[in-house]
Amino acid sequence: MLYAVLTLFALYYLAPLYVMIATSLKSAEELREASIFALPHAAQLDTWRHAWSEVCISVSCGGMRPYFVNSLVVVVPAVLISTLIGAINGYALAAWRFPGSNLLFGLLLFSCFIPFQAIILPLAQLLGALGLASTGTGLALTYIVYGLGFTTLFFRNFYVTVPRELVRAATIDGAGFFAIFWHIMLPLSLPTIVVTLIWQFTQIWNDFLFAVTLTNGAGQTATVALGNLVKTSQATKRYDVEMAAAIITGLPTLLVFLLAGKYFVRGLTAGAVKG
Repeated sequence: MLYAVLTLFALYYLAPLYVMIATSLKSAEELREASIFALPHAAQLDTWRHAWSEVCISVSCGGMRPYFVNSLVVVVPAVLISTLIGAINGYALAAWRFPGSNLLFGLLLFSCFIPFQAIILPLAQLLGALGLASTGTGLALTYIVYGLGFTTLFFRNFYVTVPRELVRAATIDGAGFFAIFWHIMLPLSLPTIVVTLIWQFTQIWNDFLFAVTLTNGAGQTATVALGNLVKTSQATKRYDVEMAAAIITGLPTLLVFLLAGKYFVRGLTAGAVKG
């Protein structure tokens, strides 16, 4: 049974990744003549340089680099801000109950299930009215607002497991709302912070619909640029360059899970999605 599971895992996940890497390292002649599973005779690292800085995407021939930078500029603040606001929301809903808190939490949970397609048009109109249409700021703001339901859920469900006596004792000692949050609750929630950061980073970096709808031209993100690269007409179809560009686009999320995957599991088991 275990052997069958491992075989299915290898076929489903590792085999496509192997094909992508092998294809990106092969020459044009090898791609035409050899099997897709064959190892390259000599690694063609120039393909990666070409995909990074020279390949033509739509009418621009600057490679994936500027779009990769666009993704970083949007993703990093969106992840950090949504995580911080979600932590404050979760703390307020768990430790400082107030009339309507359960209703507010329910509405935030409901927002997690609203499909992107249902809000694209009013969202675009709102960003246009705010002067943020087709800007990285508008896209980052969209990700922040849309992610608050998930980040609040993670932190609220962790904070309800924290003994309320800690909050009461700090209140008696004169600590206020934010003093308790910064000095007691936030240090305790490190596993949940890791879970939230990984979740938000993955969701935002891999998003295509919001990015392709709310940005254009040189302001687009890496996922949109990758789609445009595949559709760009060229004299010869460069599968090696496309595979290299795909790996470059997916590399950040892969590294995040490789480097912090064990902390993600620890955060889940510590109560990040319990309650």
